[in-house]
Amino acid sequence: MAVVEDVLTLGEGLERSYVAHVAGRLKFRVGSIVYVAFSLDETIMGFAFPKEERDALIESDPRFHLPGHADLRYHWVHATLAELDPAEARELVVDAWRMVVPQKVARAYDLTHPLGPN
Repeated sequence: MAVVEDVLTLGEGLERSYVAHVAGRLKFRVGSIVYVAFSLDETIMGFAFPKEERDALIESDPRFHLPGHADLRYHWVHATLAELDPAEARELVVDAWRMVVPQKVARAYDLTHPLGPN
């Protein structure tokens, strides 16, 4: 069962990433781009995810679901945080971060973390 604390250090530690609180919600950003956001009660984690792969993920795994109607235009998916294990939640955060940083930054991370996020 994952909790926000399992991924908070990633949001603070990934290159170019920082943690922000917006209207009481915890968000991870690179510049002005939000790549992970948590519901007010921190039970749902929204994260950047390729739009063209979104339907396949949601159909194959009930832990994942579509964002609200207004957010369907974005590359975004929601997950019930408690249904993820901590390692899986960290991997989702890193994959979302990769979507918003330059490829050279993502490649540098992969070289220094060959086994993925710990």
